[in-house]
Amino acid sequence: MPEQLNPLTLPLQGSQLIEASAGTGKTWTIAALYVRLVLGHGEPGMARPLLPGEILVMTFTKAATRELSDRIRRRLVAAAACFRDPVAHPPDAFLAGLLQAYPAGPLREQAAWRLAMAAEAMDDAAVHTIDAWCQRMLREHAFDSGCLFDEELQASEAALRDQAARDYWRQQVYPLEPAALDAVLALWAQPDALARDLQALLGKPLPPDAGQGTLADALARGLQQRQQALSALKAGWAERADCMLAWLQAVWSDKKHPAAKAVPWQQDATGWLAELKGWALDADAADPNQTKASKERLSVAGLRARLGDATGVNLPPEFADFDNLMAALSDLPTTGPALRLHAAAGVSARMQQMKRQAGRFGFADMLDRLDAALAPTQAAASQLRQRILAQYPAALIDEFQDTSPVQLRIF
Repeated sequence: MPEQLNPLTLPLQGSQLIEASAGTGKTWTIAALYVRLVLGHGEPGMARPLLPGEILVMTFTKAATRELSDRIRRRLVAAAACFRDPVAHPPDAFLAGLLQAYPAGPLREQAAWRLAMAAEAMDDAAVHTIDAWCQRMLREHAFDSGCLFDEELQASEAALRDQAARDYWRQQVYPLEPAALDAVLALWAQPDALARDLQALLGKPLPPDAGQGTLADALARGLQQRQQALSALKAGWAERADCMLAWLQAVWSDKKHPAAKAVPWQQDATGWLAELKGWALDADAADPNQTKASKERLSVAGLRARLGDATGVNLPPEFADFDNLMAALSDLPTTGPALRLHAAAGVSARMQQMKRQAGRFGFADMLDRLDAALAPTQAAASQLRQRILAQYPAALIDEFQDTSPVQLRIF
């Protein structure tokens, strides 16, 4: 059940979620809770006062880490001054409530000393971006995480991505047969185009079978999916084309028919519907060869526009079906997604291989690798978790609503 936040009484054990809108004092609250953790203030069972290096504070940008560190330091300095001389440094409501837990005398003097020492130790405080903290954990716990001690963070992966794309191109595109090569080149004219096209996919979760087989296999799967969808669309269209033609022939044979003047294009329509029927009966035909004119004139909207005020004309449902067919044909699955997924899987795998060889990893890799190291299936996961918990008895996570699924699992 949500409760009104009181920074003096908020439990400092377990998991607590603070919901706050912009401008309501989130940074102030983090600093206030930090002061309490430094003092060991809280309900019975609070283990001990903590040092700045033991209180993990995480946010999403370097600028935010600097701001948080500065605000926390200023808050510790102000709190220490208030504890030493409340008259010279009048407390705000929060510090006034905190002072009541530390009566004047040795207890308050000790608390003031802790606050002052913590302010001086803020250069060693554990205030990090999430990416930087993950890198630190992988390096400091290299044995448990299975990582190297001397790994480097590679801020930009553009050059690595381009190299991996070229390697993939040589391995997968060069061996293609002419027809398959034409299909691939229609999507990517060169390796640089492939690298640019994959930017949005790299680093994202991919289907388990995305990199299965070769690029030629992926193209074949894409073509098969398209052919299956096309075959499903063809079902019944030989009969529907006959029904449409029969209705038009009835109109053309009856000069007094209300629609006679609306559909005078007998030769054109006969040819269009013959093409449509032939397409439906040919298992290998990909395109029903409908022109812009046929799509407009055989559509319900096109016929209704030509009928104008003519009354008593009921269009057979096959004309509405024709509209739906033309829309469905434009939405048929293409080979592009299958090719992109295969390329993304191949380029990603090559990038990971190159990173391991060079001992260099990107920001996203740090998250993924710490997440993998903490997975229950890993033999050292429990030990790694216990060591991190011992290293950081408390954690304050800023902007928690922005965490990704991977970050949430790690936390």
